[in-house]
Amino acid sequence: MIAPTVRIATWNLAWQFLDWESRQDAIARTLQELDADVVLLQESWPEQIERLATELGFHYCGGYRSGDAPKLDTDRHFGNGILSRWELSDAATVALPEHEGFGHRTLVGATSHAPFGPVPIYTAHVAHRYDASALRQKQFHAICEYIESRHPEAASSRSGFPPVLAGDLNAVPDSREIQKLTGRDDPYIAGRVWSDVWEQVGGGPGVTWSASNPLLDRPAWPNRRLDYVLVRWPRRRPAGNPVSASIFGSTPVDGVMASDHFGVVAELQTGSPDA
Repeated sequence: MIAPTVRIATWNLAWQFLDWESRQDAIARTLQELDADVVLLQESWPEQIERLATELGFHYCGGYRSGDAPKLDTDRHFGNGILSRWELSDAATVALPEHEGFGHRTLVGATSHAPFGPVPIYTAHVAHRYDASALRQKQFHAICEYIESRHPEAASSRSGFPPVLAGDLNAVPDSREIQKLTGRDDPYIAGRVWSDVWEQVGGGPGVTWSASNPLLDRPAWPNRRLDYVLVRWPRRRPAGNPVSASIFGSTPVDGVMASDHFGVVAELQTGSPDA
């Protein structure tokens, strides 16, 4: 018997780029139809997250920094948000290292209080340049250290659901930065690796930055899997075990593409079959 599941999604919403005003209804309708329990968002801003939470009837939190990019509207900022069917607590925003100090890249975390127990959730959006592998590794190291500081439980712990990390990680699965997350290279934190849900239960290549998306303007490197849902290991099985993963946001809503990224939604087991 398969245990009950929780649906966790991640999506980069393309901030205020690409005729952003016309895309907001498409974003909201896509999320309404998706019916995920938790949605982890990147390239969002406070007003947008509040509107989406209101339309979905969800709880929310977010973390935003203006950075120093000239295109950013500092009245709306730029960052990551969390939408949750259930109450949130312990919300925190961590600035991630960049080439010179700290900029607008962040990790946002919170605890979602699901009926089966607390779910630790984190969303990140890391450096995007093709040549930024070393910087991404530095950012992932900071992410993993922070999550470890909040969840240092041993593998034998019966503390419940494992941490989930999701977001636009701007790296393909065979890159060193992702391989260090998933255990194919020395991990960022000894004894801690992350299960790549798509790799385990997704169908096909799982491309989220796709040449088929009309919002991509002649990208130099299209057709990449950049967006991930990951679950930390070791964990108390079956809690957190992947059941399914799929792409969403890949078709227009009334002729409007919602974002330049496709999203990923994963179903994870909540615990024992009678949980």
